[in-house]
Amino acid sequence: MANLERFCEITEEYSQVADFLMVYIAEAHPSDGWALKDNIEINKHKTLEERFLAAQTMLDMEPLKCPVMVDRLEDEANNAYGALPERLFIILNGVIVYKGEQGPMGYKVNEAENWLQNHKLQLR
Repeated sequence: MANLERFCEITEEYSQVADFLMVYIAEAHPSDGWALKDNIEINKHKTLEERFLAAQTMLDMEPLKCPVMVDRLEDEANNAYGALPERLFIILNGVIVYKGEQGPMGYKVNEAENWLQNHKLQLR
């Protein structure tokens, strides 16, 4: 959630040059698992409905201006992109042109923003 506000700012700032999509994956710190102190109370998702509800909780706290998809319980997107707990990708014409490191330490919104800024300049 700490990085979500900055992600929202970038989606607004670069909405003219990029389409944004968020994929909500497995809860990184479920209350009934490896929980963090003062974290939001969300248990490990046992059903797809629970995952949808968790995604909605996130959106209630920080509304996004981009579509939000929800990964299946089999964690197909998470496994394919190595996203847990969070990760940024930029895909241009079907090719990954920016692949951020896994968060939280590797989740560097400023790196993705730099790429978007350079891309925006090239489009002029």
